[in-house]
Amino acid sequence: MKSFLVIGLGEFGKSVAKTLYKNKSTVLAIDANEELIKQALNEGIIDDAVILDATDEIALKNVVKDDFDMAFVSVGDNIQASILITLHLKDLGVKDIICKAVNHTQGRVLEKIGATQVVFPEESMGEKIAYSMLHPTIIEYFKFSEDYFIYEVKIPKSYIGKSLMELNLRHKYEINILAVKHGDGKMNVTPDPNLRLDKEDVLIVLARENSIGKIV
Repeated sequence: MKSFLVIGLGEFGKSVAKTLYKNKSTVLAIDANEELIKQALNEGIIDDAVILDATDEIALKNVVKDDFDMAFVSVGDNIQASILITLHLKDLGVKDIICKAVNHTQGRVLEKIGATQVVFPEESMGEKIAYSMLHPTIIEYFKFSEDYFIYEVKIPKSYIGKSLMELNLRHKYEINILAVKHGDGKMNVTPDPNLRLDKEDVLIVLARENSIGKIV
């Protein structure tokens, strides 16, 4: 079982901790705010938490005694704190450190001092909201590689009743269908080419960003 350290229980940190914990990972949460710790414990989001100022190197060292597979530093609003905590974690030998940042300048600094990856939650959320307005049939998407995205797409009306073979999306638009999610929630990860699509179905596809607009 993997073990994770989550420092900072704001909205981003809380979401990270909850997701990891729900997926049966060992999670230790740290925050200087006692109320945030109590709230997370009461909601059952985590079962192990410490009230601690993580910028205090000695205090952090006393807590981070075990090996953690990864640490999430989600105190991006406090730039000085995020830098100090990242430095401390690096000195403590934590190999993978994911840091939240509020801007790209902060992100570059965090990368230079040892952050494995920097994320910009507010920027990503703004991008997704704008994208959903442009393409209402796209439910969710994320970047799979430099050139490709994975999209969860509602079935266009023109696709209802047609088979995957008839649509031939791979040949026409270089769009690969990875799975079909049916209205009852069941996921078909090996869809038959002769499967005819229902209006409640959702397609999970792999496509270039400039290709997805051809079907949504």
